[in-house]
Amino acid sequence: MTPTESASTEGASTEGAATALGSAVIVGTGLIGTSIALALRQRGVRVFLADRDAGAVRLARELGAGEDWRADRTVDLAVIAVPPPFVAQWLLDLQKSETARAYTDVASVKELLIAQAAQLGCDLSTFVAGHPLAGRERSGPAAARPDLFLGRPWAFCPTPEASGPAVAAVLELIGLCGGNAVRVDAAEHDRAVAVVSHAPHVTAAAVAARLAEASDTALGLSGQGVRDVTRIAAGDPALWTGILSGNAVPVAEVLEAVAADLANVARSLRMLAGDGAAVAGVTELLWRGVRGTGRIPGKHGGPASTYAVVQVVIGDRPGELARLVQAAGQAGINIEDIRLEHAPGLPLGAADLYVQPEAAEALAEGLRERGWQVP
Repeated sequence: MTPTESASTEGASTEGAATALGSAVIVGTGLIGTSIALALRQRGVRVFLADRDAGAVRLARELGAGEDWRADRTVDLAVIAVPPPFVAQWLLDLQKSETARAYTDVASVKELLIAQAAQLGCDLSTFVAGHPLAGRERSGPAAARPDLFLGRPWAFCPTPEASGPAVAAVLELIGLCGGNAVRVDAAEHDRAVAVVSHAPHVTAAAVAARLAEASDTALGLSGQGVRDVTRIAAGDPALWTGILSGNAVPVAEVLEAVAADLANVARSLRMLAGDGAAVAGVTELLWRGVRGTGRIPGKHGGPASTYAVVQVVIGDRPGELARLVQAAGQAGINIEDIRLEHAPGLPLGAADLYVQPEAAEALAEGLRERGWQVP
């Protein structure tokens, strides 16, 4: 799955299909749907909102995401932002009402969804399945942000039946939201997200589930490491059950491979007391993990960078993080990333500032000169 440099659409020509997205309806005003609506509104698109949850629509509207949808209105594009099991039926209903000239969705599973749409008799010439790979642990319209998709991959999976205008409309949507369009076959998409999204979520949930039974002593000793590993496990279980059900076989295959690795390590650990050579099985997996982490693209989509870390003691007070970032700017250093770790029971914590290796010493010295405590 590689980024499309020219947004080409092999098998679905876009010649003469240039479009100007003037209006859209967002069906589903959760995190993703409302974030799309906010992004489109910032780019001057007229946005209408629809959801079976009247409260969610009202909140999204109050946030400036758009206006209430009227069923007799026709728009340029309908974005179906509902859980995967309901996308195909929504597509059919919207097409029957001639709601839009083109249709897309944001579900994280594609092959089963397209098959369901075909089985229901949906018009696949006006539909291009899509999936923005962006999100947050929080859900609902209150968590929405117009910049959620900036620089993030946004998969689109046109079938052979997809028309040029439909593909062009979806590409324009992705561009207006600041996403990085990635054309990919639906089956390949599902195998890919099983590795990079779905199986990691289940794995994080399995680790987090151990914490539900952990002692107070263990929880009191928890640090940033366990927070990093379990962060995504806080996602909505009902939503994730639908996602996993729609991509069951690819996810199961990844989890079986992960389980095999863990079982091998567990056997090696049990043997360690009597056979020091068993440590090789543990070390091998740890090194594979290091290599895998190194393959995750960097913040600009290129190869991952190796940064130096400058740790700074920071007070748990309003405005402290802003002051720290400003001090780094005054020192002439660009911060590539920031991670915070709080000190339990104390009104302070540590900020890990990730910078280019050659800038680390200058940043540390610059911060010390401005009164910051750099260990």
